[in-house]
Amino acid sequence: MPGGDHGSMRGCSCASASAASAGFLDLGVTIAFHSPTTMLCTLYHAGKAFNMEGHACHVPATNYAWLCFRAESSMLHLEDPECEEGGSPPCESVFSLNAEKILSQAKLFVEQKRFPFAVDDQEMNEELAIGYVLIGNGLNDEAIKHFSVLLQEAIETFKEALKLKADFIDAYKSLGQAYRELGDFDLAMESFQKALMLNPNHIQSLQLRGMMLYHHGSLQEAIGNFKRCLQLEPYNEVCQYMKGLSHVAMGQFYEGIKAQTKVMLNDPLLGQKASSEYLKVKYLREYSRYLHSHLDIPVVEYNVDQDLPGNFKNHWAKNLPFLIEDYEEQPGLQPHIKDVLPQNFESYNTEVQKLICTADHLGALTQYDTSSFLPNLRIHRAMGMATIEVMQAMQRTWSNSKVRVNGKTRQMQWRDMFDIAVKWRRIADPDQPVLWLDQMPARSLSRGFNNHINLIRGQIINIRYFEYFDSILKFIKERILAYHRTHNPRGLVEVRQALENVNQVEDLLPIMKQFNSKTRDGFTVNSKVPSLKDPDKEYDGFTITITGDRVGNMLFSVETQTTEERTQQYQSEIESLYKDLTAKGKALMLSTELGDADAVCNLILSLVYYFCNLMPLSRGSSVVAYSAVMGALMASGKEVVGRIPPGKGIAGNRTAVWEIVRRGLLAPALKTHFVLSAALVVSQLVDFEALTTPSPDRFSKIAKSWMNLKSLPGWYQSLPSVAETFPTTRTMIEVLNTDSSPHCPKKS
Repeated sequence: MPGGDHGSMRGCSCASASAASAGFLDLGVTIAFHSPTTMLCTLYHAGKAFNMEGHACHVPATNYAWLCFRAESSMLHLEDPECEEGGSPPCESVFSLNAEKILSQAKLFVEQKRFPFAVDDQEMNEELAIGYVLIGNGLNDEAIKHFSVLLQEAIETFKEALKLKADFIDAYKSLGQAYRELGDFDLAMESFQKALMLNPNHIQSLQLRGMMLYHHGSLQEAIGNFKRCLQLEPYNEVCQYMKGLSHVAMGQFYEGIKAQTKVMLNDPLLGQKASSEYLKVKYLREYSRYLHSHLDIPVVEYNVDQDLPGNFKNHWAKNLPFLIEDYEEQPGLQPHIKDVLPQNFESYNTEVQKLICTADHLGALTQYDTSSFLPNLRIHRAMGMATIEVMQAMQRTWSNSKVRVNGKTRQMQWRDMFDIAVKWRRIADPDQPVLWLDQMPARSLSRGFNNHINLIRGQIINIRYFEYFDSILKFIKERILAYHRTHNPRGLVEVRQALENVNQVEDLLPIMKQFNSKTRDGFTVNSKVPSLKDPDKEYDGFTITITGDRVGNMLFSVETQTTEERTQQYQSEIESLYKDLTAKGKALMLSTELGDADAVCNLILSLVYYFCNLMPLSRGSSVVAYSAVMGALMASGKEVVGRIPPGKGIAGNRTAVWEIVRRGLLAPALKTHFVLSAALVVSQLVDFEALTTPSPDRFSKIAKSWMNLKSLPGWYQSLPSVAETFPTTRTMIEVLNTDSSPHCPKKS
């Protein structure tokens, strides 16, 4: 699913601030403030652009407020002493939050008036100050969440500002970014276009629009924006990095690596913090060289996970600085390997054109119906191709045909099925390392790779997962009762009575302290995943952590740990299911019994249930799993017609929003702001649905309820072979680059 990048400012050229890599304006811009809300909205956009180790740019004053300031970084030093640099998981900003320290620093800021945009409202000032403390600690994502609840109000505010001043360029630009954050591509494009009509040289609008186009899958148009940005400002690191990334994604390796090298040469000055672009660019350049050297080799003849050095993959997946001992660089560009050339839709024959249009339709079914997710048409096509290729590969397997994998011809295995989706996901966006965790160095795997999700952290609630709060709370209660049933049978009745009165997470810790002397600052609860292979066994699922016993000072999180032992357990389960699936699939090819098809369907969904609980990839496990399951279901004669539904927790549900407020999970000053974001949609998330469902059978029922499975139309069997039509990285990139919009019929 789409994501953003972020970095830090490196110098005093406003528009070149690398911190704007996620598309947020720096502080030296013209803004007219008509209300405190406008100021908050502006801070939302400034969130990722400000770094306390640098300073905002100086610009001359005009009739509107030109705003610059420099902050004292020494006041904003909040670190987690338990965070070990280079550890697993790596030190990340989200783990260094401490609600008490943040609130304390924010109040100090307000008292000393050491931040801009101060207003008459004390509570509003405190919220502004909290945002600046987050930004000052490099907690940009948390700052964005803090301010992003005002997106809807921000849009209305910018509209009002444009009524008063129709040529207000920055309002159009900020309106465009607000729409982009809501996932509304058309309205965002319209706003950016209006800003650029007023000033064709407005660098920030070019940069923002270029990044949005890249994450929408419109790479050629994105490159045009980045080129214009660099003409106006040659040292803009964000535009340079994104230009290089866009060229490589399109197979234009010479231009791409040239741009990447320019970013690499822009070393940070002494005392400056390196931007995220600078930290990522060497990984991108090495991966780009690897792709180029394999551009015309059939993808079945090599394996990325086996070819790339282990320490390189480990550092890349953990987003660590490129400090790898004894690393041998990938070979440079080879002149005899030419760049990928543009391919017109009409150049493909009619059958392949139908294949492309079908892939576009199927890939769109993997899109989360969530406001914050911008649809990425390139990802859609890639995962649609993966779905069809999985269908074709599974049908060949069930017909006793062998497959070509990693230079060998053999029977298809479960990993091969998922690897089809992995290879398409990798090619669609080379910026993101989609890697198998069990192929990492043994030393790294023994320490464990943690997939960590914060549900509540201090003042911040992860609304995306709110739908699952009650089911997790119910699960925790059940585990507590099970514990006392074994270790404290005499007190079981009293514990059960106490738990009956618990309706919110923060009330659990006092009860745990009351009935268990070992509980001090918090406790953890481990979920268990039942085995179908051996009904007497259970595997470790995810770990729930709860610390803090009051609002504003609590952590409520879930985490899965990919250790070697856990990986082997899940892989054994998946292998057993796949073996059974292959046998039943072969029988299905010779049968017309409805019961056989249902049994195959349940096996497929059970297999993806364990895959999602394992979380075997560095990223992209969810979309890879869903593409593979759609393809396998199609192989069994079932077409997925339904879309992943909006979650029943927030979307259009003001009651759920007020429930959060009623529970006291928000600071008073945030309540109104949070309710304003009620229009944001939260989808059911396939991976989290599997994580929080107690059994594969239950997961199968839930998934089938939204998939709306129908009989597969016969014409699918006449589609050309995806593997044979697009056998190399070159041909895969060519089809992803092809514009089908004027030719493919739109389906609802």
